[in-house]
Parts: sequence; structure tokens; C-alpha cells
Amino acid sequence: MHILIIEDDKEAASYLIKGLSESGHVVVHAADGKEGLGQALTGEFDVMIVDRMLPGLDGLSIIASVRAAKIKTPVLILSALGEVDDRVEGLHAGGDDYLTKPYAFSELLARIEALIRRGQPEQASNKLKLSDLEMDLIKHKVTRNGKVIQLQPREFRLLEYLLRHTGQVVSRTMLLEQVWDYNFDPQTNVIDVHISRLRNKIDKDQAQPLLQTVRGAGYCLRTL
Repeated sequence: MHILIIEDDKEAASYLIKGLSESGHVVVHAADGKEGLGQALTGEFDVMIVDRMLPGLDGLSIIASVRAAKIKTPVLILSALGEVDDRVEGLHAGGDDYLTKPYAFSELLARIEALIRRGQPEQASNKLKLSDLEMDLIKHKVTRNGKVIQLQPREFRLLEYLLRHTGQVVSRTMLLEQVWDYNFDPQTNVIDVHISRLRNKIDKDQAQPLLQTVRGAGYCLRTL
């Protein structure tokens, strides 16, 4: 995803940029309100993260201007102002969600993903698809270019999780927690083994590989 961060605090901005970049997102940072508004009005972003208190132009004014320009980019407001009236004011100004500082990065990431899902057409709940790779959750069937791929139960769950997070980098820890349901020793190679087997099944003899390894970060299912 292409994410705009409008945040004047250098340490807070660095934390966001690092975390979102490691999660596979493309991040643009604006350090004040006027610069942030200029970036926001391009309409080039999938989501915007906006601090309320900014030099030059406050966050709510930025959001109001963006909405006046008919730009529908989802906006997550970040603020140390956490009273009910503050949150209501932010949402009334055109924000789509409101997260109070300090916050857990995992919650911020989940809220961003939720905002993106809201703006996407709903996919049939029993089918997942990327390019010519298709998964039918009811029939428990996977095909690529029309050819059936036989997967073991764990491989099926692994592919399902990757398909549900298409285009996002998922870490080994995320896969261990979500696909295996409990924590292994971080040094275990169980993830690498299953990824290798899955890649061999879905990408072998295919012109376009879909399962990518992102060095130092994890794995990503996407088209190049």
C-alpha cells in the first residue's frame, strides 16, 4: 500500500516509517501541515495517517480540505488528544478512524488494513484469487491456470493466510502465530520448509512466480 504520514515529531515519524516499511508498504512522510496537505491533495495514497497537532496547518483542517476536494482516501487520525469529544470531533471532520497515542503498532497496522478493506469491493467469502491462482474455501480446492494443485492441510492454511494478505509482507512470527496457532522457537526453519514446498507447488513451471521472499522481512504473495 502507498501510505502518507503527516507527523511533525521526528521520533514518532521514524517509528511509523520503519514499521510500515518493514511491513511492505511504500511510505511518504510530510513533516508539517502545509506540506502534508500538498501531498494529500494529489490523491495518490491508499491511506493517510494524520497527526492532529501540526505546525503550519492542523490535522483536522487538512482532512477538511481533502474531503472538500472530493478525495476519499481513508484517514487514520493519530493524536494525544483522546477524550470522547476529541475523537468525535476528528471523525466529524472527515477522519475514518481515530487512534490515541501512545498506541501498539500491531493495532495501528490492523486498523490500516481494516480501512483498506472497507474501500474494496467484497470478494466472495468462499473464494480467494490472485492472478490465475484460485482457492475455493468450500471445496478446499486450489488451482493455478486451471490445473488442480494438491496441498497438505498446513500448506492450504498457509496459502489462505497469504492470499488474505495479498501484496503485504508477512513475517515469520506472523505466520507462526496465525497459521500454527502457537509459538515455535524463532530459530526454527519450519516456516522456510513449508514456504519452499508451497512455492514448488504453486510456482513450478509457471511464467510468473507469485510467492516472493523479502530478505530480512518475510514473505509476500503478489504479482511482479
